[in-house]
Amino acid sequence: MKWSVEYYKTESGKMPAYDFISSLPVKMRAKAFKELELLEEFGPMIKMPYSRHIQEGLHELRIKHASDIARVFYFFFVGEKIILTNGFIKKTQKTPKKEIEKALQYKRDFEGRFSE
Repeated sequence: MKWSVEYYKTESGKMPAYDFISSLPVKMRAKAFKELELLEEFGPMIKMPYSRHIQEGLHELRIKHASDIARVFYFFFVGEKIILTNGFIKKTQKTPKKEIEKALQYKRDFEGRFSE
């Protein structure tokens, strides 16, 4: 079974995860797309070092190239969908709370608009 990766879209049409991934340097972006393929292939079976559960059904895709580290948040949705919410460049040990809050807000918004 193959999962499908989709980008969360705000009501105004913005796609934060897409914009973030597109802004990455070429090699980092290539690494991100490679890991997104793994995510599509393995879905919820993907584990460390590629992915980690954060909280409330929110996960992070861990992208590392040389000394650069990026994270993209995602969650699973009905119909084998993986929804990418937003991403950031990691500069400290801890994931910034405001990034997690933003991802959870996007997740709630998406679920509110697309759940039966």
